[in-house]
Amino acid sequence: MDRRDFLKTLGRGAGALGAAWLLGPASRAFAQAGGTPTPGAYPDLVAVKGGSAASRVDAALAAAGGISRYVRKGALVVIKPNMGWDVRPELAANTDPAVVKRIVELCLAAGARKVVVFDHTCDSWRAAYANSGIERAARDAGAEAAPAHAESYYQAVANPAARTLGQAKVHELVLQADVFINVPVLKNHGGAGMTCAMKNLMGAVWDRGYFHSRGLDACIAEAALLRRPDLNIVDAGKVMLSGGPRGSAASRYSEQRLLMLSSDIVAVDVASARTLGPGPDAFEYIAKAAALGLGQPDLAKLAVRRIEL
Repeated sequence: MDRRDFLKTLGRGAGALGAAWLLGPASRAFAQAGGTPTPGAYPDLVAVKGGSAASRVDAALAAAGGISRYVRKGALVVIKPNMGWDVRPELAANTDPAVVKRIVELCLAAGARKVVVFDHTCDSWRAAYANSGIERAARDAGAEAAPAHAESYYQAVANPAARTLGQAKVHELVLQADVFINVPVLKNHGGAGMTCAMKNLMGAVWDRGYFHSRGLDACIAEAALLRRPDLNIVDAGKVMLSGGPRGSAASRYSEQRLLMLSSDIVAVDVASARTLGPGPDAFEYIAKAAALGLGQPDLAKLAVRRIEL
């Protein structure tokens, strides 16, 4: 797709996708949305556009200081993609299997003793694991795919800083992990408006019904207090604009070929909200998470590295 066709695609997206801030040369990719990293310092947020899914992962991690900055030899690494839906990869309801596979490969190359992938699925877990393509991709790369469909896999965790989600049952792997990597797919969501880094953590807890009954935005924000991811890697290669979270033949999409990376879960959701549109102010949980001290919502105060492949 050339630039002209890409712009036309955006124009057909929800509110023109709100992603014009990501177009143009890499030097303008986050124009008016972030500072330039100090030479020799690591950026707070990396955005990579173009190339293949694997090459975007490679470029983002290299810019962030390399996988060894996060994964030490002998570490147990737990990766939480979105693989909650029993649909084919091309529907982009789940994280791209190629993104997950490359992250697993890099973690093992860095010396991780074990890498485990899991999700508390919405559809049948065996079908979702298989048909998302993620289970096979993760195993081919050397990881394990662990179940998360039974309450016995979860442990109660107190959440004293929360007002709404004072306690939750969290998957034991998240609590055991030396390194916890959150790998959501960016997409439209009929309830929350957007699925991205914070929303993806709902797949690490047991009682998701509580979130919906007690206040979705507050619970999404407060769930990030339970176990903060060490790294968030957002797959925005193909972005679902409508019909989320599961998607359908009628869903609309934009081929963004984009990946974003940050240890700041608020910042990466702000960047993702700008990509999806209409911006972070439309998603109440982002402001709530910032108020809890979970991250920086003002990208102008962060060092942002832009890369175009």
